[in-house]
Amino acid sequence: MHSRLKQRDSSHLSCVKIYLCSNPEDSVVERRALRERVFPTLTEHCRGSLGLDIRVIDPFESSDPSHWPDTATRRQMIQECRESSAGPFLVALVGHQYGSASFPAQVEVSEFQQLLQESQQAGLNTQELERVYHRDENTIPPSYRLRTVKQTEDKQEGDKRKRAEEELRELFHAGVSLCVHSGIMTPERAKSYYRSVLDADLHYALDNCPEKDIIKQCVVYVHKIINAKGDRGKGQLNLQLQQKSEVGTTATQTEDELLSELCDSFLPSLITSCQLLVYATTTECDPYHGYTTARRRGYAESLCQQVHSDLVGLIDSLNISQTSEDCQLGDALSREQAEQEQLCDILSQFYDVIRPEEEMIKAYVEQTDQQLPLLVTGGPCIGKTVLLAHCTQQIKSWLADIDPVVISQFCSLSINPSPRHLLSSLCFQIAHGYHHSSFWSQDLVGPSCIANPREYMTSCSPTSVLDSDHELCIEDHVSHSNTNPSTFQKQDPGGSIKPDVCLSDLKERLSSLLLLPSAKQPLVLILDGLDQLEDNFGAQIIWSLPSPLPPFVKLIFSISSNRTHLLETIKLHFLQCSLSSEDLNYVCVQLGLADRKQCAEMLASLLRSSRRRVTSGQQALVNQALTRCCLPLYARLLQAHTSLWNSDSDVTESSLPDGVHSSISALLDQLEQKHSSSIVAHATSYLTLSRTGLTEAELTDLLSSDGPFPKMKVSQVDVERLLLDLKRFLVKRVVANSKVLFWVSRHFRLVVVRKYCSTHEVRRQVHSAMADYFSGQKCKSNKDDALKLHTDRQPFIFSSFKNIGRVNLRKVIELPYHLQQSGRWKELECELLMSLRFHQAMVRAGLLGELVVMLESNQNTYDFHFLKERLLLASILKSSSCFLQSSPLQLLAILEQSLLPYLEVFPAFEGYVQDIRNVRKERGSGLVVALCPGPSSVPPLQCLRRDDTTKGLRVTGATGTECGIVAVIMDDGSAWIWKPSGYDLVKLSLSCEHKELKFAGVKSSGQFLLFSLRCNKLFVWDVTGSEQFMEIKDPLKTEVESSQTHSKLEGFVAYQKKLSMWWKDESFVSVFDISTETLTHLQCQSCVTCLTFSSDGFYIYCGQEEGIVSTFDTRSSNLMNTCLNSTCSPVTLIILCEDSWRLACVDWTGNITLWDVTAISQSPRLLKESSSQGKSDNILGTEYLHQINTLLVCQSHHATLWDTCSWELWDKFLAPRGKAFTQAMLSQNGQLFLALLDSCASALVWRVSTGECILSLEMTMQPYTLLKVASDIICLTYNGSLMLWDFKMIEAAGETLKMGDGVKEVVVEQTGRWFYTADGSETVWRWSLDTGFPHASFLHDSTVEKLQLSRNGIHLVSLSNGEIYIWQTETGENIVRVSDSRATDILITPNDNFGVSISERGLSRVWKLAHGSIVCSIHLYLSDAQVSPESTFLIGLRRGDLLAASLWSGSISKRFSCVESSEQVIAFHTLSEHPDFVVVMAASGSVYTWKVAEETVCRHFQLPCMFCCQPQDFQMSSNGNYALLSTENCAINLLDLSRIKLCSLKAEAPVIKACLGKTGLYVAYICLPSGLENSCACCLHARPTLTITRLSDGERMGTVCLPKAPLTMAMSKRHCVFVGFEDGSVGVYSVLDTTVSEVELVLCKKDLSGLVKQSDFDRVPFSWFPRNSPNIIWP
Repeated sequence: MHSRLKQRDSSHLSCVKIYLCSNPEDSVVERRALRERVFPTLTEHCRGSLGLDIRVIDPFESSDPSHWPDTATRRQMIQECRESSAGPFLVALVGHQYGSASFPAQVEVSEFQQLLQESQQAGLNTQELERVYHRDENTIPPSYRLRTVKQTEDKQEGDKRKRAEEELRELFHAGVSLCVHSGIMTPERAKSYYRSVLDADLHYALDNCPEKDIIKQCVVYVHKIINAKGDRGKGQLNLQLQQKSEVGTTATQTEDELLSELCDSFLPSLITSCQLLVYATTTECDPYHGYTTARRRGYAESLCQQVHSDLVGLIDSLNISQTSEDCQLGDALSREQAEQEQLCDILSQFYDVIRPEEEMIKAYVEQTDQQLPLLVTGGPCIGKTVLLAHCTQQIKSWLADIDPVVISQFCSLSINPSPRHLLSSLCFQIAHGYHHSSFWSQDLVGPSCIANPREYMTSCSPTSVLDSDHELCIEDHVSHSNTNPSTFQKQDPGGSIKPDVCLSDLKERLSSLLLLPSAKQPLVLILDGLDQLEDNFGAQIIWSLPSPLPPFVKLIFSISSNRTHLLETIKLHFLQCSLSSEDLNYVCVQLGLADRKQCAEMLASLLRSSRRRVTSGQQALVNQALTRCCLPLYARLLQAHTSLWNSDSDVTESSLPDGVHSSISALLDQLEQKHSSSIVAHATSYLTLSRTGLTEAELTDLLSSDGPFPKMKVSQVDVERLLLDLKRFLVKRVVANSKVLFWVSRHFRLVVVRKYCSTHEVRRQVHSAMADYFSGQKCKSNKDDALKLHTDRQPFIFSSFKNIGRVNLRKVIELPYHLQQSGRWKELECELLMSLRFHQAMVRAGLLGELVVMLESNQNTYDFHFLKERLLLASILKSSSCFLQSSPLQLLAILEQSLLPYLEVFPAFEGYVQDIRNVRKERGSGLVVALCPGPSSVPPLQCLRRDDTTKGLRVTGATGTECGIVAVIMDDGSAWIWKPSGYDLVKLSLSCEHKELKFAGVKSSGQFLLFSLRCNKLFVWDVTGSEQFMEIKDPLKTEVESSQTHSKLEGFVAYQKKLSMWWKDESFVSVFDISTETLTHLQCQSCVTCLTFSSDGFYIYCGQEEGIVSTFDTRSSNLMNTCLNSTCSPVTLIILCEDSWRLACVDWTGNITLWDVTAISQSPRLLKESSSQGKSDNILGTEYLHQINTLLVCQSHHATLWDTCSWELWDKFLAPRGKAFTQAMLSQNGQLFLALLDSCASALVWRVSTGECILSLEMTMQPYTLLKVASDIICLTYNGSLMLWDFKMIEAAGETLKMGDGVKEVVVEQTGRWFYTADGSETVWRWSLDTGFPHASFLHDSTVEKLQLSRNGIHLVSLSNGEIYIWQTETGENIVRVSDSRATDILITPNDNFGVSISERGLSRVWKLAHGSIVCSIHLYLSDAQVSPESTFLIGLRRGDLLAASLWSGSISKRFSCVESSEQVIAFHTLSEHPDFVVVMAASGSVYTWKVAEETVCRHFQLPCMFCCQPQDFQMSSNGNYALLSTENCAINLLDLSRIKLCSLKAEAPVIKACLGKTGLYVAYICLPSGLENSCACCLHARPTLTITRLSDGERMGTVCLPKAPLTMAMSKRHCVFVGFEDGSVGVYSVLDTTVSEVELVLCKKDLSGLVKQSDFDRVPFSWFPRNSPNIIWP
């Protein structure tokens, strides 16, 4: 591997990997305490708040020393931790014992021989040393290797072996000491043999290490003990050894000296040079008792606390979570582009054998006039992918004179290999490579509607001080809204493909983007792995590419030579590129076997990198193996086998397996012998069956869990050793911001599946175990135990300091896949597809398109129960995709508003909406939709488009069956079918004699579809049976005669297995019996226009052009009777009411004739003739609803409703002026009337009871027809697109009540439970916030101009045409009606005893609220009048002065006037919490307080000009702390009187309405975007938004997009914002703020499960009528 892969990239590291360095003999208690207490809590912290895994590698975790890794393995582990850790990688525990040195695994030959020579010369017996070490010429350099000792479970044998090892160690060290004494070995070299494992590991980890790898990456804990008894003494040699080695003892250091050197020299030097973090603790023990167990436990506890604190601090200080969150803000396409580029870098490093085909690819790339694609083909495992990855790296150097854009896509390694996603990714990368900004504003893409982080509060220039006691400070008040989840926006998503884009659109987009390359900047597009895609995806991508290639575009494929179908697809697709049919239409490069000599050199190089080689005799066997299979991957596998050989190994030809698959299997067998078969089988199975690979932590957790296999005890060290052995074949790649392990070749996956997962049940169990892991559940081995314990280890979103969180991308990518593969469909639907948390995570991860695809999936419909609910969610997400891609955290508000109107239709969403509110509670802030405004349109559940490349086609015919299947005929003769369980329009194909047949039309009746073909054939399909078509043939006609018949099929009626058909301008009826395949004809008097069967099928009634209705007996084909309408107009509909034996005939002009047909053998008797009494137009359509006895007759200018019981005209709907109906139908309950209008791209919905147009069904283009199928309504557009609505949703939306006009005024009770609205009409509605519906309506004789509500809520006062109405709110009684008041405004005093009528031209009067008697009159008109809080004065403006009139006498008793400065008062406000004072604003900007009773004035300060008060905007809180001065464009100017500060609240768009809360806690404002950059057509970006901001710190509590234009806004004391809309609906939004504990916030419908569906009668408000005449007349 190249060194660049070893560089540490913390941006994509998702695991903190720590190596625990210690003396295994002196740290058992401490290490156990850390494992049990610290590391689990540390894992919980990092996992929950940072989204990081924790892996702690304790090499001595096992109690059996034989399982401890050797020095080389430990060094590899340290290096892995250094490179892979996202935080600290080393924790060292240095105790009071130095520890013994381990045997060196190998010693160079020269050094070992010197050691033996010196020992033998000193008289030492070296036979045992020579026995345990054997010479190995396969090492580089040749060395003596330590033999592997066979382990035994016998305790006595084990103790004997330990004693022998100790003696051997002493012998070895004695020899080293002798070598040092004789000068053969340097002391520094000798130290490497004396060092303990602790010292050796520390020196390897820290010595000569870059400073950046030590600072905040390593921490060492040194524990010194004084008077430590119980220290184990050194072992002594026998007398011979002691005497012979005396001369060498002075050349060695004791353990205490080595420990002192480590603690007092080595570590302190790193503290000063590299800022190594070292903690030293000294424990002084009792000299009599020494270092007791209790003292050790105490130290272990304090160590645990210190380690936990240090590691948490180190990890948090690295700012890992912030880096990770920022990385997630890019959309999925940007993320995948970076992943593909990194994958190319990884694969290119396996290019170790130079291929001559590289020159052929280079020549193709360098050609400028070549417009053919290049196909790299060859057998499996030949190295095509590696070659293309290498070429991708070289192309820029090949074309050094120009600036090519090189894009490589390894399709089979993509997270999502679907054609739509891969083509979207290609489009994105091409546009990104050419910096094509216009790409983002196209139809396929959510535009870059991204705003920079806004400062919602800005500073203003300073102003002069007017009063030394009151210094006005203009605060640099920065809003904290950028940290609020509701307002957080992505910084740079880069644009994202719309979730509903189809392949044909992507093909067009790709073709247009491929026109961007030029001679100076050509495009080289490399597609690898198309042949590995499933479901014919590769062929779909090939067909989506342009043919021929545009200029300056090079296209390179790689396809295996055995994939003939794809090779044929390329040949056919690029056929027009060749000059003749015999020429190749692509450039082909056949990749052959690699050169054997180069493979041998590569193998030798790989062996050298591991300091191994093979002998000459072994090389002959290797050459033979490479002759049989000369593949680079095979050579790599040979390295794994031959690296285990020794020079004395007995190897033969059978020692090396033949072929790649056999070699992989043999490698796995070797690993099983080394690591146990269970660990290898489980680990490789998990890695192979994962969707995108697994991180090291995930693999460790899975192996340690109680999965589908017998439970194993697997430590971190076991996994790490296995991964080290698989290192050359497991590559780390970045997927979803995490480094995962994946096989370097797909052939590993094939072998593993065949070896360990050969059965479907085993694979299902593995997938199920991974599903349990990623769902955060504990897997239960007992299948009957359905209860699974949930933990917080795998949340969808990890919490963080920003309160925004980090998406658990690993879970959202892996969990759905494993649930699907394990067949757990119910969990997939309920716990993912219907989970709010999952939706949040997917949207924030930039995977909105993938989420929509999953929601719309129709797999295993028998196991899914919430198909319509999922379709509704998908529809909402698609319509909001542009907005959500730029503001993903607005998902909660969008979903809540969109779902609330339909909770009664879909009760499953009650829990979903409750989850939305629970999320807000967890955050502690937000806006709750307490009352959702009635919708003006209903979202479609599905929007389908024909994925066809042919453009400009139009629909010529369409129909639907009663079970929901829709058939569409296009003008090119193609037919398309849609089934309710599907999400695609499927093209229907019929062929005869290898020729495709063209369709002419289609009709439906019951369960049958009848297709007419252009060749005059008829085919019938029973949609409830198999997909087989039956041809209807006339046995009396020959084939030639049948083909010459040109009559058009007009329709048919089905009864059981009989079909009765009629044709245009034909006077006969054909009856076809499907059971017997017989066809009979019934002859009528004139051309047949309609048919109907009797309920028993014995009779058929035929309507005809001349108004005739003939009755035939179907059993005998005899004519039974005939009747004739007096109008002689063609009959279009026949309705047979068999309960009364009445026959109703509707003619073309809408007239109805009723006949008595009791006697079937006699002529019918005329009972009644009814006329539509309107303009005589031909009927466009009829609909008969027998359940509710209603008939709808639609004509171009009107539609009529008939009561079919009395056959009387019930109602008539006129088409809007200048419009004409084209189609009409009724809802299922008959309460709504739906119609299409000419030149109108939407269907309108009227309420039948009132005749109001209340809804619209928005469509993308001009509709062709509406189809009512099952419980749905389908709109088919002229281009063949299909949109589906649920009738119950339409009915639910239609049942929401709205006022007749826009809501112009809202007044709210003190409790907030009741509020009143006026729309400028004669009606005032009283609403209940508990039910969400109007409770009563107060009627007036004229339009209502003003409303006032008493504080106690008992009285409502309204002003209408100069008359004053006083109502009792509970009873609805109009107790007082005053005439001739000449009032223009009305007020109610705060004590609720009196009312005040303000008159501009007459007397203003004060009167008693209870009975309307006048108390006094005020002669002067006071504008903008307010009643003082104590109900004593009426305060208002007059000619620039502020006057106060007594409410007892009516006289002007107080006056505020700026005489000295000649200033005029422009605004004022009373303060209910400070009743003596009035805040006064002067025109010059001066701010005063006026104490009315004492008539004292205090001038406080002067406002700067930029903060001038606007009277129409001026508002104040009741406590006087805040004043809203003005709203100017995108700013709200506020005055904080409590702190004497000015601040400007910045909004995203111009502010159209603002409301200051009476309590002074919040300000609410509505913004309306005036214009959008990039011409964004997203409806949500153009909608007004309501925002609530907390005034104390400027933090936004929440923002919500309003569904329509607002007209008025009010805020209650309970902090509910009431918004009245232009369509007569009202929305209520409650503030959720956990910091305001003293305020009880109103949340409507807290218990959503308690909602009970109300009948329409219950929802209609009671009507309270006024007095017939005024009962009080004022003089």
